[in-house]
Amino acid sequence: MLSPGDVEVVIRRADEAEVDEMWSFVKRKKEPRWLWHAIDHRSGRVLAYVFGRRQDEVFLKLQALLEPFGITRYYTDYWGAYTCHIDADEHQPGKRNTQKIERKHLTLRTRIKRLTRKTICFSKSIQMHDIVIGLFVNRYEFGLLL
Repeated sequence: MLSPGDVEVVIRRADEAEVDEMWSFVKRKKEPRWLWHAIDHRSGRVLAYVFGRRQDEVFLKLQALLEPFGITRYYTDYWGAYTCHIDADEHQPGKRNTQKIERKHLTLRTRIKRLTRKTICFSKSIQMHDIVIGLFVNRYEFGLLL
């Protein structure tokens, strides 16, 4: 079990971030679960992630996690939550600058079978779904074993 003294918190600056959401499900496809995450546009490293529905409130949680990074430019798709909650002068929607995060989606879908669209491997509970994906992201993106 980790204690606060075991974890070193390093906040790096990231001027530009790619933000996107990734679909999966729990139990059945009618119960969608979304992984929202942001990566540094230059390095491709994950900055923050949250799980939830595809709703504005979940994006606002992710946006709050991104505040310490000092991001001045967001690259996203045209999803309404982004256009509503990111200032127009900081927001650049479109596919041109979201290639790294879309590539990260493919990597996650390849490595985590619960994220594959046609699979017999799926989560039966929200808690296990979030734990499995969260552990993977923490291990491979942040180098942490929880």
